[in-house]
Amino acid sequence: MSAAARPLCSVFSTSGDKTTDVALPAVLTAPLRPDVVQFVHTNINKNHRQAYAVQMKAGHQTSATSWGTGRAVSRIPRVGGGGTQRSGQAAFGNMCRSGRMFAPTKTWRRWHRKVNTTQKQFAVASALAAAAVPALVMARGHKIDQVPEVPLVVGGDVETLSKASKAKALLEKIGAFDDVEKSANSKKLRTGKGKMRNRRYVMRKGPLVVYSTNDGIEQGFRNFPGVELANVDRLNLLQLAPGGHMGRFVIYTQAAFEKLDTIYGSAGKAIPVAEMANADLARIINSDEVQAVVNPAKSAPKKYLRKKNAIKSIKALEKLSPYQVAARKSETKAQESRKTKKATKKTKKRGIGKEFYEKMQTQGDVCEDGF
Repeated sequence: MSAAARPLCSVFSTSGDKTTDVALPAVLTAPLRPDVVQFVHTNINKNHRQAYAVQMKAGHQTSATSWGTGRAVSRIPRVGGGGTQRSGQAAFGNMCRSGRMFAPTKTWRRWHRKVNTTQKQFAVASALAAAAVPALVMARGHKIDQVPEVPLVVGGDVETLSKASKAKALLEKIGAFDDVEKSANSKKLRTGKGKMRNRRYVMRKGPLVVYSTNDGIEQGFRNFPGVELANVDRLNLLQLAPGGHMGRFVIYTQAAFEKLDTIYGSAGKAIPVAEMANADLARIINSDEVQAVVNPAKSAPKKYLRKKNAIKSIKALEKLSPYQVAARKSETKAQESRKTKKATKKTKKRGIGKEFYEKMQTQGDVCEDGF
């Protein structure tokens, strides 16, 4: 995109009035890649860690040996000697009192991470582009309701402001002091042990002031809570996307804003290119141009019934051999007929026996006629 085709950004004076316009740097149109920013931030954020470890001899500065088996105690090494409570106590193990920790930490752990230079440049460019989107800046928590424009560019002799009073007046004129007050009001005690390790308080991030030349601007802005400064030649992802979250509120000086086109572009660092010119995939698929060449929508697929076993299913057998179906039906009919005749015969037999038994029950005394 050429400079003439890019939108213009307003430049505000130290009194808060618009003075001129400047073309939007090409890097601010870079694709937004939160996955790349998160990955790079996670790795480079480890590069300021200092090594720590427990003492190499900790937990082993005693004389102890196992008692072996046969004494009804565990085989853990035990302190020798006598005459004291310590004698016979288990030692060395991570489960023991005064023992070493499990897997003692070492100073030769891999503390730092190497990140590809191209990835770091990609992440910085993406973070710069996200800082030019008001919705992302507000979503990150910055108070920019009174800010006239994002990205915010300040011209004039702002880089020579060495007094905090003048810097405060500037921030109030351009509506950025609300974000500074937000940071100041957010100061609170840190949770956890960091309170004891010289990082007692935590505070939200405020504006990031990006300048080209330090003619006193660092002295003017450095004492405001939450405000950070960065040289446009040495932009840091840890400042542009704190916590790996894009959308930092950035205040540019005019010289720094114009210098972005020199740092990024054909003469400087490469500007990332989006994988897709239009990321609205649903709109592309449903467009007339695509729908005109794709195949028509298919109806519901034909449903096939499960293949039935001809041995168990009479309908499946009828498709294969009608004669076998007739034979099976006649055989089934004959079986039912035989079963019915057998049941009738058995019932008749049972009736005769029952009749004879009743007749025997009604028979009188053998001496009824008198012998």
